[in-house]
Order: sequence, then structure tokens, then C-alpha cells
Amino acid sequence: MNKAQLVDAMASKADLTKADAKKALDAFISTTGAALKSGDRVALVGFGSFSVAQRSARTGRNPKTGAEMQIPAKKVVKFKAGSELSDSVK
Repeated sequence: MNKAQLVDAMASKADLTKADAKKALDAFISTTGAALKSGDRVALVGFGSFSVAQRSARTGRNPKTGAEMQIPAKKVVKFKAGSELSDSVK
């Protein structure tokens, strides 16, 4: 499902216009991104939680040449599914 399909589904389920559903989705995305950027955790009970984790620097290999290379440390976004979401997928 891509963003346009998600907006369509949200609009039909919540009885919203597509424009309102797109605004709501865009607001959720930007608010979640801003919260994660500031180091906060976003938890939606039953759905899951978004958090930021620090991935440490490590040595890797270039798959084309086989040469060793340094992969720098970076922050990554993690998502942990909630129990209701996990149960609905089973």
C-alpha cells in the first residue's frame, strides 16, 4: 500500500474527504518525525512505538571489491509493533 492508497483508505474509513485525510496523514508524519528528531519516543497503545537508536560504527566490506571499509555511527528509527497489531496479522 502506498501513500495515496493509504489516504484513500483513511478517507473512506473515517468518513473524511481525501484532502482532509491527506492533511491528517501529513500532520502525523511531520509530528512523529519532529518528535523522533528531538529524541522523544512515540507510542501508540496497541499499534506500536517508534524510537531512535544509535547504531555504532563498524567495519564492513565493499561487496563489489571485497575491500574493508569503515561504516560510520548513525541514528536509526526503530518500530516495535504493539500486541493488537501483532495479533491482527496472525
